Amino acid sequence: MAVAVLVDLIHGCCPERSGGSLLEESDPHVFLLCGKLHRNKSGFLSRNAQVLDSDSTAECLFRFKRTLDRLDLSSVRVLTTARGREVLLRYQELLFTAVYTFDYQLRPEQSLTCPGCGGSAHPVSPADGVREEVSGFLQQLPAVEGEVTVLRSTLIPDCFGHGFSTRTGGVSYIPTLSSMNLFSSSRRRDPVAVVMENRRRLGLHAGFHPRPLRLVKVNHASDVWVLGKAEPESYDSMVTNQTGLVLAAPGADCMPILFADPVQKVIGAAHAGWKGTVTGVAMATVDAMVTGFGCRVSDIVVAVGPSVGVCCFTLERQQVADFTSIHPHCVPDPESDKPHVDIRLANRVLLQKGGVLPENIHDNTVLDRPSVTLCTSCHPENFFSHVRDGLNFGTQVGFLWIKEPEPEPGPPAGPQEGC
Repeated sequence: MAVAVLVDLIHGCCPERSGGSLLEESDPHVFLLCGKLHRNKSGFLSRNAQVLDSDSTAECLFRFKRTLDRLDLSSVRVLTTARGREVLLRYQELLFTAVYTFDYQLRPEQSLTCPGCGGSAHPVSPADGVREEVSGFLQQLPAVEGEVTVLRSTLIPDCFGHGFSTRTGGVSYIPTLSSMNLFSSSRRRDPVAVVMENRRRLGLHAGFHPRPLRLVKVNHASDVWVLGKAEPESYDSMVTNQTGLVLAAPGADCMPILFADPVQKVIGAAHAGWKGTVTGVAMATVDAMVTGFGCRVSDIVVAVGPSVGVCCFTLERQQVADFTSIHPHCVPDPESDKPHVDIRLANRVLLQKGGVLPENIHDNTVLDRPSVTLCTSCHPENFFSHVRDGLNFGTQVGFLWIKEPEPEPGPPAGPQEGC
């Protein structure tokens, strides 16, 4: 397995100066972490090493990661000191994921100073300082592709802020995650700092920044967390009547579904894949709004976000019986080896059976409103899709919050009287 070697010159000396090289002549991918302080340093350049000499450590390591991804490398050997490792681990948790493995090989502390290095290593930065440096660098990056775009349902009243994200306007550069990926997974290459920058840009565009997105903990089931109660270990839906919170449900073929009661000012967000659909996560969300906050089912409006259509989604024949029992039209070709399944229709049928008014559901069957339920697989320029892109897919979200009430205008200013 090919390994990249990262030589940390910022927090220590060149290996040659510390009693013998720790590099091997066979190492094909050597990177020198110099930073601007050491960018004129000599002694390694004859190895055809790549020099990382940007103005910040964050930028150096971001460039390093991009090269790893271009070369399809994930194993890194780091030559540094104990103090250097302490700093680099902070960058690692922000700019890398568990896809990458780091083997830190440490040199003794006494090698931290030598005439050739011109003094001692840099002091270890506080963790918050590293986080701010990384965030500040990412904020300066141009969008990889297009501008931030949000789809909004005309069914949800203006007393709520809401939307469904698309894939443009972010800083994720890996093709299947480009560019507004909003979820960092240990199995994929998009790190948490990049995802948080994407969320910041989405929030600025949509109007909820600096409130953070609160995503459901996907379990592909029907558990609902009523905020204010103890948080379950996993859940596919959340409901609340609290302002200042942005509820969000992820989707990349699975449906992000938003629920709003303009009478009681209660909201919900659910993630519904085919398993969650069958177990009834949509009506479980409605039931939680009714039992937890006194909502009436007839007052609740529902918007179904971008998701895979019946045109592109199939299951094994033995898996479709539950959908046929919901409604025969949910499986238009039941005799096929891999029948197509309409998970959107299944959710509409279940919601209507539970008492939600047909006109209070905005999905792909609604033609007199701007569409928010496009097929994710059919529109690669706008949406991520697991079905289309495989395991290294990106994620969009549906998000919703209760707007703060506008302050009522006071009487005209006049002479002030004492209490």
